[in-house]
Amino acid sequence: MRSLLGATQVLTKSSTLLFLNPNTRTQNLNLSIRKAFKSFLSIRAFAIMAGVDEFVKGSVRPNGVAVITLDRPKALNAMNLDMDVKYKSFLDEWESDPRVKCVLVDSSSARAFCAGGDIKQISTKNNLSDMIEVFTAEYSLICKIAEYRKPYISLMDGITMGFGIGLSGHGRYRIITERTVLAMPENGIGLFPDVGFSYIAAQSPGGGSVGAYLGLTGKRISTPSDALYVGLGSHFVPSGNLAPLKEALLSTDFSQDPHQDIKALLVKFSGKPELEAHLSSLLPQIISSFGANKSVIETIEELKKHQQSSDATVVEWANEALQGIAKGAPFSLFLTQKYFSKIASAHGKSNNELSTLTGVMKTEYRIALRSSLRNDFAEGVRAVLVDKDQNPKWNPSSLEEVDEREVEALFEPLNPNVEELRV
Repeated sequence: MRSLLGATQVLTKSSTLLFLNPNTRTQNLNLSIRKAFKSFLSIRAFAIMAGVDEFVKGSVRPNGVAVITLDRPKALNAMNLDMDVKYKSFLDEWESDPRVKCVLVDSSSARAFCAGGDIKQISTKNNLSDMIEVFTAEYSLICKIAEYRKPYISLMDGITMGFGIGLSGHGRYRIITERTVLAMPENGIGLFPDVGFSYIAAQSPGGGSVGAYLGLTGKRISTPSDALYVGLGSHFVPSGNLAPLKEALLSTDFSQDPHQDIKALLVKFSGKPELEAHLSSLLPQIISSFGANKSVIETIEELKKHQQSSDATVVEWANEALQGIAKGAPFSLFLTQKYFSKIASAHGKSNNELSTLTGVMKTEYRIALRSSLRNDFAEGVRAVLVDKDQNPKWNPSSLEEVDEREVEALFEPLNPNVEELRV
């Protein structure tokens, strides 16, 4: 983890220049900074947790399987800063440990693998540098997982949302069950779908259209066939087979090629989803509505056309998509479409930095720091998590009022005095 001293000094001296290039045009952050940060604390839970060792457990079994177990069931394994750091420390240690053949990540509860960031009202720190620290921890951990030199297996049983997808979606073996529920609902609290989801989305069917659809609407994926179709899952293992699979992994005498051993076990314990992917049947409509060249306004217009379809399934899908979009902050929706479009366009182009997860996370770091300071984030948290009136007053209040220059400003390099993400 990088030094925060320089960033802390800048943050305490000038809130109006926070994280921004001096030439960047941006809205008045000075008025929103305290509200946004307090809410950010609530969502990301920067508080030092005395029991972090109890929440993230790690051990190396005799046959070389290193196991990380998320054990915070009352909070659906919501991750806070210390949990992130502990998790990554295990991966760092095991990557160079010759005893370790592979890493297995699971949960102590069938209800959730990881529901995302901690939503409890915990805030013992009030330094703005914590914001930098937590995004550095999260995004560095994601890059570590994606580039891990040993087999990395996630048992994504139950709720897997937000940062839960960050912990699993970039790994090699992404095991889903019939109980897995996947979603990225961040637009609904005035942020944007982060944790590298845009990179996964760009590789989804329809040239990234399916992933853009999920990101813009916050749609929940709750069937194994759709999870596999999107690419969030790599293998479907019925929940009844998870315990036998884990037992087999812990008793395997690994060869020189652990990947082959793992693949053989997955063939044995995997199943075929009972239903075909629902999203596959809707691919033409998804592409026409959420293609990379579509603005959010154009997406809404296209969905309204699909509402007039003679196919009841298409009508239901269009209605749900419009309802999902309506929950998002206009600025967040505009940002998500612009961001996902950039990543999708870069996919497969080796000369484009955004074609790699590392490049994506560096850009995402800039966006995340700035987005978290906007008024929309404070308001989204108030409406959804604090007062729970579900009636946020977004600013701007409509897509037509969003200033594209302010969206583009989020992508610009940080102030020279604030360090970029090092991964």
